[in-house]
Amino acid sequence: MKAAILTDTTKCIGCSECVLACKKVNHLKEDVPRRWDTDDGLSARNWTSVIGEPDNKFVRKQCRHCLEPACVSACPVGAMHKTELGPVIYDSSKCIGCRYCMMACPFGIPRYEWSTIVPYVRKCILCYETRLKHGQQPACTEACPTKATIFGDRDELLAEAQQRIRNNPGKYLNRVWGEHEVGGTSVLYISDMDLSFLAYGEHFGDKPLTQTTRVAMEAVPFTFLGVGMAMSGLYWIIHRRMKLQTEQASEDTEHQASPEE
Repeated sequence: MKAAILTDTTKCIGCSECVLACKKVNHLKEDVPRRWDTDDGLSARNWTSVIGEPDNKFVRKQCRHCLEPACVSACPVGAMHKTELGPVIYDSSKCIGCRYCMMACPFGIPRYEWSTIVPYVRKCILCYETRLKHGQQPACTEACPTKATIFGDRDELLAEAQQRIRNNPGKYLNRVWGEHEVGGTSVLYISDMDLSFLAYGEHFGDKPLTQTTRVAMEAVPFTFLGVGMAMSGLYWIIHRRMKLQTEQASEDTEHQASPEE
């Protein structure tokens, strides 16, 4: 089974029960709004949010758990990891705080704990450790009173989404968000409105971004090596110059101290 979520925005009533359930099961503290936070409701203490749109419409936002996650390929130490069940999880013991994952994510999901002494990256992990590994569904989908967001196998949910679109002509846009974008995601959407705003406002296409980030990350060791060699060379030049200056100053001092012939 490849764990996935299907969110039908036409069923969402904006009750935020999914948000409360997520905070409870993950022991997330009350959020602290900051000036630099985006307006999507996500933060290091909010791993899912409900965005209100015009005409009393609501959309839940969370990590999309990409099939080929850019955050994983961008992480130089393997702190981000794609599990066998599908969720992308995070190992804080490996994290070096580079925040490359935040820059690589096309959906702007990972957030940084700016308010803590030892900050970590935080995001939805689909209740992997607490529920998924024990055969339970994520807390958010279990808590949804209208079944606007449901849990299951990705292939089965994709078939369900396509069937709903076929059976309800005019109700939904003819598209399953997450089916192909950036190689596909484990969080799927069907909706009666355009959901492009859930990304950075750009169309990234169906090509996995890992093909781009992998090339960049493969160049990192060579970049570090090149910078290291350049810094070593610069250090040698400066050290050599200082040594010559010291020797010259010493010779001048000895010359001045010696009696004139």
